Amino acid sequence: MGRPNEYPDQFRKDALELVRTSQRPIAEVARSLAIAEGTLWNWVRAERYAETRAADPDALSESERDELRRLRRENIELQTDKEILRRAAAYFARETMR
Repeated sequence: MGRPNEYPDQFRKDALELVRTSQRPIAEVARSLAIAEGTLWNWVRAERYAETRAADPDALSESERDELRRLRRENIELQTDKEILRRAAAYFARETMR
């Protein structure tokens, strides 16, 4: 169980709207709202991720991309192993026929 939210949802929405509409840097907006800059950056990052995800619901998340890379590497290794075993089996089959 995570810790409870320190800031109400409406405050978050208002802070994100202020970041979007003002030309001020995020650090300045965070200071004016008396919140940590890192907190505001996390909110902005989460909002951007949600917007990207909403724009393309079939898009892969970062963890899904990592898993896909890992599975592709594993697939290449298994194909290589299979090819080596196929060639070895063919070689030994020829040797036993002599």
